[in-house]
Amino acid sequence: MGPLIPNGIIPPEWDFVIALLIGIIFGYVLEASGFSSSRKLAGVFYGYDFVVLKVFFTAAVVAVIGIYYLDYLGFIDISKLYIHPTYLWAAIVGGIVMGLGFILGGFCPGTSLCAVAIGKIDAMAYGVGILIGVFIFSEFFSFIQPLFDGSNYGAITLVDTLGISPYWFIFLFSLVAIIAFVISDLVRKKVKKIFY
Repeated sequence: MGPLIPNGIIPPEWDFVIALLIGIIFGYVLEASGFSSSRKLAGVFYGYDFVVLKVFFTAAVVAVIGIYYLDYLGFIDISKLYIHPTYLWAAIVGGIVMGLGFILGGFCPGTSLCAVAIGKIDAMAYGVGILIGVFIFSEFFSFIQPLFDGSNYGAITLVDTLGISPYWFIFLFSLVAIIAFVISDLVRKKVKKIFY
């Protein structure tokens, strides 16, 4: 269950139970934050609500600072964390498809399931679309596989790519987050004046 739980304290058989509990808590937090609303989620793309951008930017900054701080204190070993390999073109195409789905449907896959759980009909339609997309992907995988497996850059990170210290990267990433917060507030105020 990750580097924070040494072997022996929690048996591996409990991993799925712990994952389920974490998923339930995460779903509750998403719903309590209003992330089951497609209007709130799509607001990022239309300029009237940037809560999603702020929450996810904050989560990324807190996570990266937390991981490196725990590594510094010796609680985890960053070198043992799994880094998923980068397949460049697959990531670009997947990002475009995901972005279009997000804009058109107003949900990402996680928030759509949260909205399905509380009975939102638009989220159910979105969920059916996800299932259709998974079916099409699996049926045409042999055709898509060269794109899927191509441009494999291995387990690289932005720190590796930019060739800078991780601590400088965290500092610069935090600055980018603050600048994004300021700009998003300016955009929201301008959009609010135009439409409200």
